Amino acid sequence: MLRRLPLQAAMQTAVSATNLLDFALPRLRRVALTNLSFALPELSTTEKNEIVDGVFRNLARMLVTLARFPDINHSNVSGWIGYEGLEHYIGAKEKGRGVLIATAHLGNWELSAFAHALMTEPMNVLVRALDNARIDELVEKRRTLSGNRLIQKKDAARAVVRALRNGEAVGILIDQNTSPAEGVFIDFFHKKACAGSAFVKLAYHTKAPVIPGFALWDEISNRYVLRFHSEIKMSGDEVADTQRIHSCFEEIIRCHPDQWMWIHRRWKTRPPGEPALY
Repeated sequence: MLRRLPLQAAMQTAVSATNLLDFALPRLRRVALTNLSFALPELSTTEKNEIVDGVFRNLARMLVTLARFPDINHSNVSGWIGYEGLEHYIGAKEKGRGVLIATAHLGNWELSAFAHALMTEPMNVLVRALDNARIDELVEKRRTLSGNRLIQKKDAARAVVRALRNGEAVGILIDQNTSPAEGVFIDFFHKKACAGSAFVKLAYHTKAPVIPGFALWDEISNRYVLRFHSEIKMSGDEVADTQRIHSCFEEIIRCHPDQWMWIHRRWKTRPPGEPALY
């Protein structure tokens, strides 16, 4: 339905669906407001709720875009998204070690990889299978329509190394909560957060350049902008390298707070002795 309706009607329908999600699962907004209470404490309650409203609108835009992947191609992709900072990606590729794209659940992470394949070249995307098998099959088909290759999380290490050795790019979402066994504690919005360290270990081991990249909605141009940022150098220090990446994430999220997934329990894992936040 979101694919076949006129674009404006599709967007209105998607907004209604995400509003219903907000109403049916009030814990999502509670989690978001808890996160915002310590991440952006200077904001009023009204301002925090406006950000959460924006999160659900962002999800609605993503739904419409994903539904229309079969109709997005080389000839019309520029109507959906443009580039900023492509030179950072090109410069990283020229080093001949592949590229690790560090990204987050910010803006439209599905469109970023899909459109990059059409506008520049296909890439590899690390994915985790969705819990619903039928939805997972639907999403996987759409993700590969522009030529991208999927790497399942269970096969990640060897497949990512192989892709990098072939000089290919690999995009990985690395902003979610993880367990102490799989990550390190870093500072993220004034609060300790457990972040996966496998990404920086892999980057240091392979010497592949790390480039942050995000597709962010721009109200003025009424389309997304895929922004690649300058390379983040890896030192081999897991905590310091992970912190550098997440400090970059934080800076960009602060500029576009309504496009990040505040409804995720990002700070669920606490350092020893700290009480639960949720």
